[in-house]
Amino acid sequence: MTRLSLLVTIAIAVAFGSSPLEAHPGHKHLVAASAVAASGARSAVPGGISGQGAMRFRVLYTSERLPEKAREVLASAHGGFAVDRRPGRGEVYFALPGAGLLRISADLQSIDLLETEPGMRDANLHNTTLWETPDKTPYLTFPANDAGRIFTTTLTGELVQTLEAPTGETDLGHPSVNDYFRAGGAFTPTDVDHFRGLLYVTTGYSDLDWVLTARVSGGGATPLEVGWHDLAFGGRGTEPGRFGTGHGVTVVEGPSVRIEIADRPHAEIDRFSRYGHYISTVALPEGSFPCDIDYLDDYAVVGALHGPDRDKGAPVYVLQDDRVISEVWPKEELGLTGFQHIHNAVLKRIGDRYYILVQAWNPGDFAVLEQVEG
Repeated sequence: MTRLSLLVTIAIAVAFGSSPLEAHPGHKHLVAASAVAASGARSAVPGGISGQGAMRFRVLYTSERLPEKAREVLASAHGGFAVDRRPGRGEVYFALPGAGLLRISADLQSIDLLETEPGMRDANLHNTTLWETPDKTPYLTFPANDAGRIFTTTLTGELVQTLEAPTGETDLGHPSVNDYFRAGGAFTPTDVDHFRGLLYVTTGYSDLDWVLTARVSGGGATPLEVGWHDLAFGGRGTEPGRFGTGHGVTVVEGPSVRIEIADRPHAEIDRFSRYGHYISTVALPEGSFPCDIDYLDDYAVVGALHGPDRDKGAPVYVLQDDRVISEVWPKEELGLTGFQHIHNAVLKRIGDRYYILVQAWNPGDFAVLEQVEG
């Protein structure tokens, strides 16, 4: 999901005192030095506060705000959010298998269930992104990891395009990728993001684990068309620029556009140019299994499938200048027992206050956290 850039580099992180560490064989990383105080034991207190410094959060509300149909299927949640960050907007979109698409109002006060085409509604829409065509027509795109398709809808949920799995007959940009699909390899898209007419698609749940791209054309007054493109990068491995599981993709805009991939088992965010050239890596606490990264203003949030201590559930890491400055523990410190595994987290700002929208997996759960003043 496209986000504002922090405009930081590995060189800046070094200035903060980080040093290389071999996190797994043959793969050097820059350690993202944590600024989080390590004092005191954690206690699970419903209604409590979690986090450090200016980025401390409390529970604003949980799944009781969801429509009834969404609550019925919440345990199967396995997706992510897209925030409409266009001026004057602010709605948040996500999906639940068996219920369909949901829209949270810009003020976070209401949640609506959108009419969803049955083939989409019953698939697992593993994440989502919101993007615009050159004529400013907005769309939502959802990767369905179980159906092996990518769906694109209007903001009201109308299905306008379905991208089928590659067959290998169209050049995808690398011989090994073409051969994989010619041999009938599975297509399991886990995330998608958009930049200047290209969709970037992660495939970490398959043996492929490359980032694929698809070209977008039309839209608005003309039919939207999406077709596979000849650019692919990454792949499974331990070398720099390869993944253990390339799970989430985020386009970070700025003077130098970055494509950022959340590599779960390697506990890192790998950065690439828009052309797929490896740039650098930001390491997160070992054992954290980051699912995705989301940027807003000077901050980023990372929802982690695990924490280093799995008995405590999973954290949301808040980063600034590539450093963890706050750890928010929904299960251990906020009493949200369903948050053993976090699958997605995004930042939203209303006025001067930040909010974290967070989704859990296995079991599925949902919550909105509010920044605590003072």
